[in-house]
Amino acid sequence: MATPLKNTNRLSLAMERTGQWVFSQEIPTDVIVEVGEANFNLHKFMLVAKSNYIRKLILDTKESDVSRINLSDIPGGPEMFEKAAKFCYGVNFEITVHNVAALRCAAEYLQMTDKYCDNNLASRTEDFLAQVALTSLSGALVVLKSCENLLPLAHDLNIIQRCVDIAGAKACVEANFPSRSPPNWWTEELTILDVAFFERIIVAMKARGAKALTIASAIITYTERSLRDLVRDHSGNNTRLMEPEDSDMRMHQRELLESIVTLLPAEKAAFPINFLCCLLRTAIFLRAASSCKNELEKRISAILEHVTVDDLLVLSFTYDGERLFDLESVRRIISGFMEKEKSVAVFKGGDFGDVCTTAMQRVAKTVDAYLGEIATFGDLSISKFNGIAILVPKGARKADDDLYRAVDIYLKAHPHLDEIEREKVCSVMDPLKLSHEARVHASQNKRLPVQIVLHALYFDQLKLRSGAADDTNNNMPEAMATRNQLQADVSLVKENEVLRTELLKMKMYIADIQKTTTSTQGTSKGGLKKTTFFSSVSKTLGKFNPFKHGSKDTSNIVDDAALDLTKPRRRRFSIS
Repeated sequence: MATPLKNTNRLSLAMERTGQWVFSQEIPTDVIVEVGEANFNLHKFMLVAKSNYIRKLILDTKESDVSRINLSDIPGGPEMFEKAAKFCYGVNFEITVHNVAALRCAAEYLQMTDKYCDNNLASRTEDFLAQVALTSLSGALVVLKSCENLLPLAHDLNIIQRCVDIAGAKACVEANFPSRSPPNWWTEELTILDVAFFERIIVAMKARGAKALTIASAIITYTERSLRDLVRDHSGNNTRLMEPEDSDMRMHQRELLESIVTLLPAEKAAFPINFLCCLLRTAIFLRAASSCKNELEKRISAILEHVTVDDLLVLSFTYDGERLFDLESVRRIISGFMEKEKSVAVFKGGDFGDVCTTAMQRVAKTVDAYLGEIATFGDLSISKFNGIAILVPKGARKADDDLYRAVDIYLKAHPHLDEIEREKVCSVMDPLKLSHEARVHASQNKRLPVQIVLHALYFDQLKLRSGAADDTNNNMPEAMATRNQLQADVSLVKENEVLRTELLKMKMYIADIQKTTTSTQGTSKGGLKKTTFFSSVSKTLGKFNPFKHGSKDTSNIVDDAALDLTKPRRRRFSIS
C-alpha cells in the first residue's frame, strides 16, 4: 500500500522541481511531455537541441503544431526523464552508481549522443561508468543490480557484460587477497543480485580459475540469504512456511533453488554436508524437479562418511518436526554410498562382503543411531525401518548393540505388533553379535520374540562352557558353527514343546473318557481297550523327546499347569 503513495509523491516533487526551473526561463512553454502519470511543461527548442529522438517526433508529425509528446516507454520512467530534461536545460544534477545505468539507457532512448551534440548525456554517463562506478566491486554490483529493470537495452549497450567482467575479476582478487574484514565480505555483496546475474558472476569467476571452495563460499552465502526461511530457519516457527505450495512465493523459491543447484561446482567435497542436507530438505519441501533432488542425493552419498545424526534428521523431518518426509531420499543416499564402497572393493580385488572400511563403520554407526531416533514415530512402517537397516552390510557392524537399541525403541513405540511382526523387526540384527551386556538385557526383554531371547540365553551358555572370549568377530568360523547348532537346537526345543502339549491334551482326553466309563456300566471293556490304546500312544510320544535323560532335557522348561490350552501355538507336527 505504501508503494503507490511513494511513487505519487516522487512524481509530484519531480514536476514541482521541473516547473521551477522551467518557469525561471521567463519563456512560455510550448510542449507537454507525458511520462506515465507525470506531465512536464517544457520548451521544444531546448529539447531538440540535445535529443534527436524528440526532434524527429516533432519534424515527422503531420500536425502543424505539436503540443503534446508521450514518452512513457523511456527507461527509468519519469525520474530519468526529469534528469535528461535538466541536462537539456543545463541544470546541474547528480549522477550516482544507482542511476547511471538508467541515465545511460535513457540517453540512448532519446538519442542524446555526441553525434547530435558535443559532450552529450550519453558520453557523460559513459565517463562516469568508466571512471567511478566500475572501479570497485561494490560499484559494479550496484550498477548491475540497477540493470534488472533495464533489459534488454542495458544488455544491448554492453553495460551488463562490463559489470559482470569487472565484478568477477575483483571477486577473485578479494577471495585470494582480502582487502578488509571479514575476509568473505564480498560474498555478502553478491547477495543483492537476481539469480540470473549471480549466475553470470559465478560463471565469470570459474572462467578466471576461481577455486571450488571460493565458488562454494559465494553460493552458500547467497542461498542462505535468498532462502533464509527455508535453509537457515530450522525451528519451523516461521509463519511464511504456511504458504500454499502453488503460491507465487513458493514457485519463485522453487525456481531459485533449482537454479542454485545447477551452479554447484563439480567437486563433491566443496560443500559441507549439513548445507547439502538442508538444500535437499528444501527441495523435498518445495517439490523441486527430480533432477535437482537426484543431484543433491549424489553429492551427499559421495561424502556420507562425514554425515551426523542431526544432518540425517534435518533431511528426514518436516519443518514443524512433527512428521516424517518420504524416507526414499535417505534410502537412496545410503544405497549410493554402499554402491560406491562396493565399486572400490571390486577395484581392489576384494570381496565386498568382507570389506569393513573405516568410512563404512562410521556410516553404519550413524545409521543405527538414526534408526533409534526415528523409531519412535508411529507412522514408520516395518518395511521402511528394515529397508534402511539392511542397507548396511553385516560386516560393517562390529557389534549390533546400536541396532538392538533401535529395534527395542521401535518395539516399545509400537506395542500392538504381533509375534510375526516383532520377528520381522528383529530379523535385521544378529543376536550372536550382541555384547554380553546387550545379551543380558535381551534375555530379560519381554518385548522381544521368544526366539531372540533363546538365542541370547543359549549363546551365553555355550560361551561359558567353551570359555571363549566375548568378542565373536575374532573367530568367525566358530561363530557360524555356533549359529547353525543354535538354530537346530531351538528348532528341536520348539518341536518338543509342541509334542508335550499334544501329550498333555491326550492325557486330559483320556481322563474324561475314564470318568465317562466309570459312570456308565456295561462298557468297561471298551473303555479299557481305549485306555490301553492311548496309553501306548502316550508312551510312544514320550520317546520322541530328543533331550530325554540328557544334558539338554527340556521336560522342565514349561510347567504343565502354566500352559495355555485355549490358544495353542502354531504347530509343525500334530496328532489327531
